Amino acid sequence: MASESRLYTFSPETQEKLRKFRLGTSRAKDPQAVVYQIDKHSLEIAQADDETYTNIQELAEGLPDHSPRFILLSYPLTLPSGRSSVPYVMIYHLPVTCNAELRMLYAGAKELMRNTAEVGKVIEIAEPEDLETIEEKLGGAAAA
Repeated sequence: MASESRLYTFSPETQEKLRKFRLGTSRAKDPQAVVYQIDKHSLEIAQADDETYTNIQELAEGLPDHSPRFILLSYPLTLPSGRSSVPYVMIYHLPVTCNAELRMLYAGAKELMRNTAEVGKVIEIAEPEDLETIEEKLGGAAAA
């Protein structure tokens, strides 16, 4: 067992929420995102709020300026081939202004979060504005 799995924890409720979100968004017609954070004292990884974001702009506005977050995103898009796809990814929001302690805290949990959430890809962003180009990063056809 990896050392990070002994350091960081997920409550059974959080694990169930992760599973339901992953399974429930696979056929979504709109983007869906949930934000997760780490409690510095208990080292528990949990959903930051009860909100499921369907608007990328609102998600960007809700991200803190000086604290990292894990964002699970299910984003329906059309591939350049014309096929529809709903990639399920984790966005690792790591602001350049966050302190070294938080950087280390989140860096240590990144792979555990990735594996527990069962995402296909991790995308790192430094600024909330980076979410505006998320479709590009996911390989979608350019919007006309």
